[in-house]
Amino acid sequence: MDGAAGLDPTVYGTYSMRQTKATLIYKRTKNLRAVQLPLGHSKIESTIRYLGIEVDDALEISEQTEL
Repeated sequence: MDGAAGLDPTVYGTYSMRQTKATLIYKRTKNLRAVQLPLGHSKIESTIRYLGIEVDDALEISEQTEL
């Protein structure tokens, strides 16, 4: 059955869409903070785990990112 947006809810749930958007933001900006804020994560480590990226890569990128 189609969801309200015309998408199959068994394939496109709110969680997967949220994670996809977060991943796209990260890929485009390489800015963990730009992903952390809309997700509402209080710790950058939570955002790193959520995105499934390597901690060393994330920390290097985070250090290069000005706030």
